[in-house]
Amino acid sequence: MVNPSRVEEKLRRLEEYVSVLHELRAIPRAELLADRIRLGSAKYYLQVAIESCLDVAGHVIASEGFRSPKDYGDTFTVLAEQGVLERAFADKLRQMVKFRNRLVHLYAEIDNRQVADALDADLGDFGRFRDCVVRLIK
Repeated sequence: MVNPSRVEEKLRRLEEYVSVLHELRAIPRAELLADRIRLGSAKYYLQVAIESCLDVAGHVIASEGFRSPKDYGDTFTVLAEQGVLERAFADKLRQMVKFRNRLVHLYAEIDNRQVADALDADLGDFGRFRDCVVRLIK
């Protein structure tokens, strides 16, 4: 069974990370791209926000006895199969995982404009994920 307090703590941290991402998104794009410190912060907070979603999803999957995911992206497919997420939304989350993988493993190849694009994308997807999980545990 899902441990609500554990999930709520992870979701609270996710909200903190997303709050920082909103602050970084408010910086004019050219200014952000010219500032290595802020750009590095954006990369870090995007990574940990995505990893927070993966952590929560992994906890739900293990606690509920759902099938084991084949990889990180499959984590969201499992949640879609179980009705926790809509399939189209799971597809968006899988794309986020691919971006996270590039940040972690192919960091030297990341075009900083991709980071700015990720900030410009819908940061609301993190809140949408949170809402789906909260519905499950309530």
